[in-house]
Amino acid sequence: MSMRSVLGTAAGAALLLLAAAPAATASTAPYETVTVDPTGSIAPDGTVTLSGTYRCLGNSGAAFVSSSVVQGDSPVRHGIGGTRAVCDGMEHTWQNSGKPSSDPLTPGAAKVEATVMELSSGGGLPLPRFHAVQQQDITLAKS
Repeated sequence: MSMRSVLGTAAGAALLLLAAAPAATASTAPYETVTVDPTGSIAPDGTVTLSGTYRCLGNSGAAFVSSSVVQGDSPVRHGIGGTRAVCDGMEHTWQNSGKPSSDPLTPGAAKVEATVMELSSGGGLPLPRFHAVQQQDITLAKS
């Protein structure tokens, strides 16, 4: 067998390995996500409820799904509750409810930001570690 065919075979095998490696990694690689449902609700007393799904991995501290909402050009972003998150790699649902303290929200278009975050205690003080963030335009409907 000539040196040229040996090198050709080795190069071909290397290309096959390189092509296969990303595909295997992509199908088994862990990932973290958070989604926001396209519709939220406003109760008669002004309580807003938002929901969606999340997936996270490898938390070492307490993890949460937090959400906030803003309407129109308002500079005020309203925090809407928080839900304890289970970071086991499985998809879970979340639902947060809260009543804005000022500038009541109204039915209609809104922008929501949902965040999966943990409080990691590396170094003594709890520090935030973000797993996933999503911004979503939604509709707030009367409940």
